[in-house]
Amino acid sequence: MSVRPRPPTRDSGWWAAMLLLPAAAGLLVFEIWPTFQTVYYSFTSWGAFGGHAWSGLENYRSLIADSDVFHAIVNTTIISAISLLAVPLSTVVAALLSLPGMRGVTIYRTLYFLPVVTLPAAVALTWKYLFNGDYGLINWLLSKVGVDGPHWLSDPATAIFAISIVGVWGSIGYNMVIFLSGIRGIPTDYYEAAELDGAGRVAQFFHITVPLLTPSIFFVTVITVINSLQAFDLVYLMVGQTSPAITRTETLVYLFYQRGFAEHDGGYAAAIGVLLLLATLILTAAQFRLQRRWVHYG
Repeated sequence: MSVRPRPPTRDSGWWAAMLLLPAAAGLLVFEIWPTFQTVYYSFTSWGAFGGHAWSGLENYRSLIADSDVFHAIVNTTIISAISLLAVPLSTVVAALLSLPGMRGVTIYRTLYFLPVVTLPAAVALTWKYLFNGDYGLINWLLSKVGVDGPHWLSDPATAIFAISIVGVWGSIGYNMVIFLSGIRGIPTDYYEAAELDGAGRVAQFFHITVPLLTPSIFFVTVITVINSLQAFDLVYLMVGQTSPAITRTETLVYLFYQRGFAEHDGGYAAAIGVLLLLATLILTAAQFRLQRRWVHYG
């Protein structure tokens, strides 16, 4: 005997509001209100010992003329572009781990997901050792094949690529979990029909898995771009402020930290934060706009 759900009563809305109140309060206090504060502070000038005064558009005029901001935008763009390589790599990994009959799938999934639950500081310091130009493991392996490896993190020509590689490596595990969930939602009838028609694994991947996985790919792409725009910890821990490569690797968030916490210019740092917010909104809106052309639902 099935139990019919009770129709909503007048008190149902109050109960729903009470249950949503903690989350809404946290969102208001820790997300929405600080955003409005940052926008306000971007129109103020700060002293070295605190306190602020209204300065209008002065911070934004300085922002436009600041070459460091231009370099930070370029560096952030490069890191964001390279970080997108994690999307196709994660798709391939998820497809391989979804093959029927594969042994040790649980172990592989754990190893791929391990960087996601590892402290960023531990990840950065481990890779900093691996990329060390004098005694790092990567250059040692390169020397075995006759290649003289560079000083990855102190050379301006290679530092940003070394950081981006670590970012790609660290995001594959998270993306893989999303794609594995999406692949499980694909009916097996499609693969069986394709196999009867003579389609191999590669053809099935490109003509069945990828098209039906586009909603998950779109979600992961948006998250990847947003996270890459906020890159900071790898730059701070792997390169450092004294490295000659810092000007070629500092991102908008790193510049925000430098101006706001090292130089105590809160107004200018807030203007950089607003610039980052606008860039995130514009890129996210563009991705949602373009998704109509390549994302297939159902």
